[in-house]
Amino acid sequence: MDPTPPNHADATIDSVRLRVAALNRLLEVTRRLAADIDLDKILHTIASEACQALHCERGTLYQYDASTQELFAVLAMDLEIKDIRHKLDHGISGYAARHRTLVNVADPAADPRWNSRIDQATGYQTRSILAAPLISPHDDALLGVLQLLNNIGGPFDSFDEELIVAFASHASVALDRARLVEQARQQQEVEAALHVARDIQRGFMPGRLVNIPGYDLATWWYPQQAVGGDYCDVMPLRCGGTGLVIADVSGHGIGPSLIMASTRAALRALVLEHAAPETLLNLVVQALAGDFDKGHFITMVMAVLDATTHTLRYANAGHAPALHYIRGEDRFETLEATGLPLGIEHSPRYEAAPERHLAVGDIVVLCTDGIVEAMDAHDQPFGIGRLEEVVRRYATSPMTELVQKTGESVEAHYVGDNPSDDLTILVARRNV
Repeated sequence: MDPTPPNHADATIDSVRLRVAALNRLLEVTRRLAADIDLDKILHTIASEACQALHCERGTLYQYDASTQELFAVLAMDLEIKDIRHKLDHGISGYAARHRTLVNVADPAADPRWNSRIDQATGYQTRSILAAPLISPHDDALLGVLQLLNNIGGPFDSFDEELIVAFASHASVALDRARLVEQARQQQEVEAALHVARDIQRGFMPGRLVNIPGYDLATWWYPQQAVGGDYCDVMPLRCGGTGLVIADVSGHGIGPSLIMASTRAALRALVLEHAAPETLLNLVVQALAGDFDKGHFITMVMAVLDATTHTLRYANAGHAPALHYIRGEDRFETLEATGLPLGIEHSPRYEAAPERHLAVGDIVVLCTDGIVEAMDAHDQPFGIGRLEEVVRRYATSPMTELVQKTGESVEAHYVGDNPSDDLTILVARRNV
């Protein structure tokens, strides 16, 4: 005779059926999550399917905001409050996240960790809580918490605990994948935007240089990042001369590149009315005064080349290297600073340096400091000496070759795929 009463046997069979159904639902959820990268769908699938599998009334999947150290949920099943956010030191879900542990509370009202704020706001009565943390499988980062309320059959049991841990594990994989896909998408957008910015900035650099009778000019530029803070320019002036400009904004990336663009715009506007290098520097620093509030500064050489008298006038706002190669004597002279970098003082005044005469074969060499400060594997800089050697070696070659060889020499010197700073060079040689 069967010692098990019929009603007990039926209950056992029903329990087994429910557990099999729950496991089948878990397998179905696993299949669905594997095929989905849409974050909203993932959140809804996990919360709703876990809730049905464990036969509870409500489910909420909290995400973790590491920047604020808060849990937040924008979707909670059948809940009147659609946006929940709280710190990790609040509530059962906060405890599960903070301690990275499963929490099963049979009587929330008697548990000091429970936060009754939502029940009070909605009139809902929470009778039992089961919460499991979501942990990234690849970097162990906290992703969120899966929380279920009010098991219909009574308190959550050990099988429910195993089941929610399984749901949490699969949810962690899905959320992690969605997070990585989103990060990759954002990175692609940033890279695309930077490439556009680089193309725009490349347009700021002189491409087809002004033709100066009797002179050969060339430039070469390589940004340390997609965009940089270096600037060089060659522009005709109202006095009949030609402006030669080299500048370096402190720092790297988008911020300095924007200041560089502002510098170019200001200078291009000012040369329509002014030609004296010291006047232009004084007016540029006034025009850009607001851009220096963030701690940036600019070193700059503003030179004016007169091809009729073969003279060079310049003002130098703390910029180096700036050189004059005297070909007939095979020596270099420095175009010394005539003032501090723009942005160091509130109201600087710049003076012009003594006028220089350019003989046939003489070369004006204007570089940003990334050229001479590029480091090799032994922490040795490229240095002024190597720069001068390249200039000497290619002094009679086309200036396009001189700047190209300078760039190749610097690239061969520094370690890594990219230099530690932007690289820019502008040269001008008197031919006749």
